[in-house]
Amino acid sequence: MATLDTKSIMYRSMVVGDDQKVNYVQQGEGEPVVLVHGLTASLHDWDDLLPELAASGYAGYALDLLGHGESVKPRSVHDYTVENTFTHFSNWIDSLHLREPMTLIGHSLGGGLSLLYALRHPERVRALVLINPFYDLTQLPPILQKVFHHQLINTSLIERTPYRIFRFLVDVTSFSTYIGQRESHTLPEHIRYQTALDYKRAASGIYNIPRTLPALDLDLSRIHQPTLLLWGGRDQTLSPTSFPDLAEALPNLKGAHTFPVCGHVPHQCHPEDFNPRVMKFLNNL
Repeated sequence: MATLDTKSIMYRSMVVGDDQKVNYVQQGEGEPVVLVHGLTASLHDWDDLLPELAASGYAGYALDLLGHGESVKPRSVHDYTVENTFTHFSNWIDSLHLREPMTLIGHSLGGGLSLLYALRHPERVRALVLINPFYDLTQLPPILQKVFHHQLINTSLIERTPYRIFRFLVDVTSFSTYIGQRESHTLPEHIRYQTALDYKRAASGIYNIPRTLPALDLDLSRIHQPTLLLWGGRDQTLSPTSFPDLAEALPNLKGAHTFPVCGHVPHQCHPEDFNPRVMKFLNNL
């Protein structure tokens, strides 16, 4: 795996739009690649991929979305919608003043936001890498669909949940197995630590974002950018069967691959297999 001096990593923050803070990281120089994490995560989702991008001559940018990490966390739960999250994300991209079209790499909710950005600003997007993308509420298990159909007003219980509870849940759900290959895998300690920490420091209002997703009009026939689709075959958050359906709907799909033993986060499950696939796609554009 490629390595790069960590001194070249620049952690920054800026104010965009209506006085909203965006926390982000930049690493490397070259063609721009923007990385967008999923719900309850943070820019640290990309700690394994950013050095690879920088070492291969790309400029990698990763942000904390609205309500996540160290970015702005509105007090009102009504502010947590896909549109507001997209606006916060889009304003940040504008502030980067990129001189050439970018490649968007999005995981889960970040994949949905990347699709939406490519539809609204096609001239700014060179290519897409979608990882377990969340683009329709029906991808969720039925019980979560019912939960997210209603706005969560009282989120005090989530706010009071201690780190150790989040960590326990992460540890339990990080184990996955693939019976066909008699293979099992547990996410590394540092990833489980960061995942639980991201759950704890995220604003509780973010759990209202998914319910606004069905309002998005994703006309996939207009996604003409070269696209790579990657997903974990043991995803328990989003239905794995939804990803082959998406692959058929994308007009310019350049590759699709499933990681059988991985769950919802294949980019963290097996980066030694995941990263080369992304780099090959980027280098062949």
